Amino acid sequence: MTLQEFMSLYQQRINQALTQHLPAPHILPVRLHEAMHYAVLNGGKRVRPLLVYLTGQALNVAPDVLDIPACAVECIHAYSLVHDDLPAMDDDDLRRGKPTCHKAFDEATAILAGDALQAHAFYLLTHDPTQQLSPAQRLAMVEALSLASSSRGMVGGQMIDMEAVGKNLNAAELENMHIHKTGALIRASVKLGALASPNFSEETFEQLDRYAKCIGLAFQIQDDILDVEAPTETLGKKQGADTALNKPTYPSIIGLQASKQMAIELIEQAVQALQTFDQRADPLRELAHYIIKRAY
Repeated sequence: MTLQEFMSLYQQRINQALTQHLPAPHILPVRLHEAMHYAVLNGGKRVRPLLVYLTGQALNVAPDVLDIPACAVECIHAYSLVHDDLPAMDDDDLRRGKPTCHKAFDEATAILAGDALQAHAFYLLTHDPTQQLSPAQRLAMVEALSLASSSRGMVGGQMIDMEAVGKNLNAAELENMHIHKTGALIRASVKLGALASPNFSEETFEQLDRYAKCIGLAFQIQDDILDVEAPTETLGKKQGADTALNKPTYPSIIGLQASKQMAIELIEQAVQALQTFDQRADPLRELAHYIIKRAY
């Protein structure tokens, strides 16, 4: 099966699981639940849930065991996008080619939808109606996802990003920002897939984390490149938005060609981290290359 076939298969699976595990939009408060569905089911490549599934596959974990952690990480990702797009943050009008949540609904509803999605992610992990994960596994997942979402992870990275507007960061400072803002949740996605396996060695865990760290940074570099090169119609959001906000990016600090080379080198390191894994990890290897080939 090709990577595109895997992506299509798991995108369909995660969309069905999210629809099943989100509060139904007809349940009170209706507008809030409609906004949650809009934010989560409004398109997207589902890279983070895909990492959960493909990591689990590499460790011989059945897909139905991975549905709940995959839903949880996508709820966190969706909440972060809703809040990032708010006027107080990036003030974006488009997300995935459609009006952002606060434009489709209103600012207050968008804030509450993001809050509810964050809480719902941890409800899913702790509740887990399938009961296929042990309490110890679920607790470890809660710890991993909460840390990745916290001031020491994604939210901290967003704060660093806000404080960096208009400033001249060096490459090391920019890398630190993105390791937190983008990389933390990508690393958590891989960790959730690994934690779904009842047996894995510390060496295996470290190799997977190295892989995740490399693709997480490469993912953000590619985002920065696309902000320069991709048109709005392809990008799904306004082209040049980061430049307009005077945000530090890899192309603005080290140049466009150097950014592309850095992304390639990171992907090579990610694939190298999986050298002891068998063919079940091939989709993870292919996904690493996809990260810097994607058009949006």
